[in-house]
Order: sequence, then structure tokens, then C-alpha cells
Amino acid sequence: MPEGERMEAGLAGAVAQFGVAGLIGWMWLAERRAAASRERQLAEAHDALTRERASLDALLSTVSANTRAMVGVEGAVRDLSAAVERLRSACGTGARMSGRPAGPSPVRYTGPR
Repeated sequence: MPEGERMEAGLAGAVAQFGVAGLIGWMWLAERRAAASRERQLAEAHDALTRERASLDALLSTVSANTRAMVGVEGAVRDLSAAVERLRSACGTGARMSGRPAGPSPVRYTGPR
């Protein structure tokens, strides 16, 4: 017997046995069961959102720490670049007269022998 027919048979039985008051009571119980199910679903959704928020907070704190680290690295690179420029200007233009860095001549790769 399909679900709808069983409900109709149950409804007819309740009305026949208990009258209109029984029908109202049965409808109230059915509504309470549905409300309890909705409350359970809402509680589960709330728990899932709370867990996701904790994960999101951890992710955001990691991103924030990484951003602070990158800002520190950027500052160090700027300081190093400024120090190199000061050294270059202190040495004069002789270090870069030929367009190549001063030091030993680079070895040119000629391929396999």
C-alpha cells in the first residue's frame, strides 16, 4: 500500500475512532514531529557553520602572518638594494664601465665537446 493511502486510512481511522478532537490531536503530533526534524536540521547546520568559522579564522590568521612576513622580506630587500646602490656610488663608475659587473670574466658555454 503506498504511503498516501496509508495516511488516508490512518486519517479515516482516527476520525472514525476519536472524532474531530482526535484529528486535531493527530495533526498537532504530525506538526510537532516535523518541527523537531527542522530543529535538528537547524542545529546540524549551525554546528557545521561553527566548525567552518573556526577553520576560516585559522586560515585568516595564517594569511595575516604570511602578509607580515612578506612585508618584512620586502623591507629587507629594499634595504639591501639601497646598500648595494650606496656601495656602487661609493666605488664610482669604474665598476660598471664596460656594462658588465666587475670581477672575473664569465665563462661562455660553447656546447658539448
